[in-house]
Amino acid sequence: MTLQRKFSGFTLIELLIVLAVIATLLTIAVPRYFSSLEKSREAILRQDLSLLRDTLNKYYGDKGKYPDALDELVTSKYLRSIPVDPITDSNATWISIPPEPPETGSVYDVKSGAQGIARDGTEYLSW
Repeated sequence: MTLQRKFSGFTLIELLIVLAVIATLLTIAVPRYFSSLEKSREAILRQDLSLLRDTLNKYYGDKGKYPDALDELVTSKYLRSIPVDPITDSNATWISIPPEPPETGSVYDVKSGAQGIARDGTEYLSW
């Protein structure tokens, strides 16, 4: 008479192999994920700078002077709100550049206040 036993479940070796495969896939996927996050933040920053500069030009075209602060774009209903800098996660870090004749306002151009270097090798402050 032979005894037959049926074992159900997974062995420790099988579980270790599955975990090794998952770990290998994660080492490939995670760096690409963080790289794409950085790339999207930079794209949003470029879009926000373009939007702010375009809005400043429209404000100047309508009123004949630049605003005294970025908040004036919101109170004059040119923007719903000041966009958040995606690198610093704050809308208070924008750097305002005044125009050459200071009589025409205080905010001629806007730059990001983020420290660091972008993927293309330029500083965020130079954008």
